[in-house]
Amino acid sequence: MTMTPSTSATTVPSVADSPFLKAIVQQIRANDPYGTYRNWADELLLKPYVVTKVQKREISVEGEVDPITKGRIFAFYRAVAAGVETETGQLCQVVVDLSHEGFGWVLIFCGRLLVVSRTLRDAHRFGFDSIEKVAAEGDKLILSGVDYIRRFPEVAKA
Repeated sequence: MTMTPSTSATTVPSVADSPFLKAIVQQIRANDPYGTYRNWADELLLKPYVVTKVQKREISVEGEVDPITKGRIFAFYRAVAAGVETETGQLCQVVVDLSHEGFGWVLIFCGRLLVVSRTLRDAHRFGFDSIEKVAAEGDKLILSGVDYIRRFPEVAKA
């Protein structure tokens, strides 16, 4: 695959420009017990989140979900929870229930309030078309969670 100069890094947002992308990188590094990712560039850590439609079709959904893919899913939703915590000051917890077939759900709750609920399908193929879409989806989930906490603060503090 060849890239033209017009599609180079100018269209890719910097990690420094997105608090959500920074949070994903922070989650990846926080869950790296051997320091493997310590010296990796942030963009390199985020690269697996970009999975084109063609690449998704090539990924088999048979068998167990790859542990690395599970790690990506956990890091993404933990970054969402961290963003909600940053905005509200309330502690959030993440629960991921994923079957071996790649189906399941993600819950992010604060106190007794469920702030994010997502169904996962074909977790083997977890990813987004571009890094911009990763940031946009994360920001959307954070805003939704913050909105729930602001609407129901007494439940979030319970």
